[in-house]
Amino acid sequence: MRTITNAPEFDAQLVARYDVAGPRYTSYPTAPQFHVDFGEAALREAARWSNEEPMPRPLSLYVHVPFCLSPCFYCGCTRVITRDMAKADHYLQRLQREVALIAPMFDRDRPLRQLHFGGGTPNFLDLPRMAALVECLEDHFCHDRHGAREYGIEIDPRFADGDYVRGLGALGFNRISVGIQDFDPVVQAAVNRIQSVEQTREVLVAAREAGFGSASVDLIYGLPRQSLEGFERTLDEVITLAPDRVAVYGYAHLPNLFRAQRQIEADDLPDPATRLALFGRALEKLCGAGYIYVGMDHFARADDELVRAQRAGTLQRNFQGYSTHGDCDIIGLGVSAISRIGDSYSQNARDLTGYYAALDNGRLPIARGLMLDEDDRARRAVISELMCHGALDLAAFSERHRLDFAEYFASELERLDGLATDGLIVLDRRSIQVTPRGRLLLRNIAMCFDAYLRRPSELSRYSRTI
Repeated sequence: MRTITNAPEFDAQLVARYDVAGPRYTSYPTAPQFHVDFGEAALREAARWSNEEPMPRPLSLYVHVPFCLSPCFYCGCTRVITRDMAKADHYLQRLQREVALIAPMFDRDRPLRQLHFGGGTPNFLDLPRMAALVECLEDHFCHDRHGAREYGIEIDPRFADGDYVRGLGALGFNRISVGIQDFDPVVQAAVNRIQSVEQTREVLVAAREAGFGSASVDLIYGLPRQSLEGFERTLDEVITLAPDRVAVYGYAHLPNLFRAQRQIEADDLPDPATRLALFGRALEKLCGAGYIYVGMDHFARADDELVRAQRAGTLQRNFQGYSTHGDCDIIGLGVSAISRIGDSYSQNARDLTGYYAALDNGRLPIARGLMLDEDDRARRAVISELMCHGALDLAAFSERHRLDFAEYFASELERLDGLATDGLIVLDRRSIQVTPRGRLLLRNIAMCFDAYLRRPSELSRYSRTI
């Protein structure tokens, strides 16, 4: 079935009606379903099974660097605010222990296709420390510097210059993601992130000079004191910077979960109508500048790998969002990092104390996880198809999963009837097709198949869908 790549329709009234809390589906089941009964032994078993598959999958590494030099008040990531580089050295010692413990679990001939550094602020690490860490990873995994690979890193341009980025290129990095959020000085002051266009441009220009194959930027709408006029100026600046991809995330104000957000006054947040209008303006400006709406919060140039993968039907979704490397097993390294090995998910300890204690005792720092059962696997496949491709062939799906779709998902199809009435999908006996009106509401469509959202209290864990 052909992937749906038509332009989305922005109907403010319809979107407002469906703007409820819900998962982002970077995994299914989602992280709140992970449990402490899944530990190191279960992860080792999952790795053994993955090695014994007829065609073992390539590997993707995610490395979490939690340190930040200053707090951004909107942040919900696992991070440690410090300027003490000795803390980074202590962390890197443990990270290398983790690598030495986990790498032997995977057959040496499984190629490393993807490496991604997230945070926190990965560029908290200076170039010598970054070089030592990359060397450690390449020593323990089967890499090919000249083969098909993707080395990506998230950069805070307030603490990186052109020389640093060019140094990353020499280490093999070829993709960069730059945080912006908003260039409006009023908004920057409200979220404690003062960042100039010039700082941002220097990093992006250096990445191009160093031969990086892709540069993306991140924006956030719904921030305190944000206005349509100010955000439109930010969008104009971003279009001038000409990144390959743009992510436009909705701010999730959850001060009960994230202490830093308590610095934000709720009265300073845009009202619901303005929040929707901010996203509508981003959609209008970016699509008008030639970017293709991939889905959720992702936009990319027409010749970008994400767009090509979506049109070819090979687009995937993982913890970093949309990806062209869905065929990889993901090994998460560092505090709070999540792995996806075969049909399992596992997460490391989410605090440095627990992370260090496990490694100092010769154990992997697995805190919780989940092994998927047959129902989880079927639902994950449905949600992935809808989130990535906007279409599902019911007969083909039934054959692949050896079930009768109409019978197995009878209650889910009833829930979809209301969405069909509102024009979000076209539903018949053969297929589910997401319409242009429904493309902005993929999370709501996917939620119909989520077996863990049967209680309203479950939704309080998640951000709003728009």
